[in-house]
Amino acid sequence: MNKVLVITYYWPPSGGSQVLRWLKFSKYLPEFGWIPVIYTPENPEPQETDPSLIKEIPDKITVIKRPIWEPYRLYKMFSRKGKDEKISTAFISEKKSNSLIDKTSNFIRSNFFIPDARRFWIKPSSRYLRKYLDENHVDLMVSSGPPHSMHMIALLLKKTLNIPWIADFRDPWTNIDYYRHLLLTSRADKKHHRLEKEVLTNADYVIAVSPTMKEEFIRTGAKKVKTITNGYDDYTITIDENKRDKKFSILHVGAIPGTRNAETLWKVLAELAASEKDFADNLQITLIGKVDYTVIESLRKHNLMKFTAREKYMPYIKALERMAMAQVLLLLINNTPNAAGILTNKFFEYLSVRRPILGIGPPDGDAAAILNITKAGSIYDFGDFEGVKQNILSLYNLYLKNKLEINSDNIDRFSRFNLTKELVTTFQEVID
Repeated sequence: MNKVLVITYYWPPSGGSQVLRWLKFSKYLPEFGWIPVIYTPENPEPQETDPSLIKEIPDKITVIKRPIWEPYRLYKMFSRKGKDEKISTAFISEKKSNSLIDKTSNFIRSNFFIPDARRFWIKPSSRYLRKYLDENHVDLMVSSGPPHSMHMIALLLKKTLNIPWIADFRDPWTNIDYYRHLLLTSRADKKHHRLEKEVLTNADYVIAVSPTMKEEFIRTGAKKVKTITNGYDDYTITIDENKRDKKFSILHVGAIPGTRNAETLWKVLAELAASEKDFADNLQITLIGKVDYTVIESLRKHNLMKFTAREKYMPYIKALERMAMAQVLLLLINNTPNAAGILTNKFFEYLSVRRPILGIGPPDGDAAAILNITKAGSIYDFGDFEGVKQNILSLYNLYLKNKLEINSDNIDRFSRFNLTKELVTTFQEVID
């Protein structure tokens, strides 16, 4: 059996989509002759916790946990957050807060913690892993980011031990949607770009989660780049028809930052609810996860809060069950310059439960291409009022006839098992 060292910040009992990619790869890798050795923090600052994911960890793998120091306690004190309050990524703010404090915190975070707040774990980890690898052979190492400090650990090991290295990017680095919101000095911006290029050009292989991201990395100078998307696990989620939502439910699972505020959709729903009483009687909007206050303000402005239910983060399997119960699944893509390359983990879980997907995002983007291939739903441009309206009416009419179903196709390629098989071919290419 071959061994692969996986350097990842996210691991159970941490929860959220960031955990799932390498947890699921690790679940299936032994079936293809690879044993993962996971290197992860002992005391991370998780966005969410999901102890139910612990049972997904296969018995055959090794998990190494080492202490990490992160400046979040100081950050919380400065920004007047509670010590147990979770730190949100993607600049989600559930409450309107002090703009001066937020800007100052943003400036400090952006310019003094490069590439991210886990930077203080880079040198201790590389020292520990050098000693570990002297005594324990691995055939390959993988770093998973963000946080991109994981890539920096691997870069140091590559330079000292010359181990074959794959840098796996779940999200872009300098082209991530919130990068433009970082209050970066010119010097800090240059450092981010320099470190990004150093990782991309030194890694033996780079993996991107979308075709658009792959092309961006090639332009930045990566040697070899492959697209391996996120996916869905091979669970069988079956919902009795009697348990399906009785109302015309539009469900969104996951965080909604301000850049995903679907203003056009809210306008459509408000107009239909105001003009058609039966539509208003049947409408249900459910948002599971963190929601930026600007989204709530938009819903209030359009008088949609009375139709809206909000729920907190829920364990992975329960979230899948809720997706299967929904009439319509809402896919929101950030209205940002990198929108074409955004393929969230949630998108593939939506595919797996085979409910109609309504997407708001670029019609020529990577998500739209997969929706076309799988026939799992439709996506409309951010300002396409008429397109969204006609789609909602079509879905609603099928709902009234109790015929709101889809016959999606070609989704097997996105199963975690098949994606792991594809990953292993990349492993072999790197070590051969």
